[in-house]
Amino acid sequence: MPRKQLKSLTEPMYYILLILNTPNHGYGIMQRVEEMTGGHVKIGAGTLYTLLSRFEKEGIIKALAEEDRKKNYVITEKGKEILKEEFQRLNRLVTDGEGILKGGQ
Repeated sequence: MPRKQLKSLTEPMYYILLILNTPNHGYGIMQRVEEMTGGHVKIGAGTLYTLLSRFEKEGIIKALAEEDRKKNYVITEKGKEILKEEFQRLNRLVTDGEGILKGGQ
């Protein structure tokens, strides 16, 4: 089960899966992540293609037909579940932090 392998996602992993809710190609993914994060997260080509290959092998994303020599990818249902679980995990971290940092517990 991939959730055992991916107990939490790195920022690049998270943003790649987030972007792939709409089909996109490698260079487009790198651009969208940088744009979405205001330059906070930049994904290099080596990291990107290593992660895309891993995600594809694990059934988290799938390749679509190539357009203009660009391989497009999209997230699968399995990938959406992993992304949703990570989103919930991150929200719990924020909620716990707010309780402490805003003068709560």
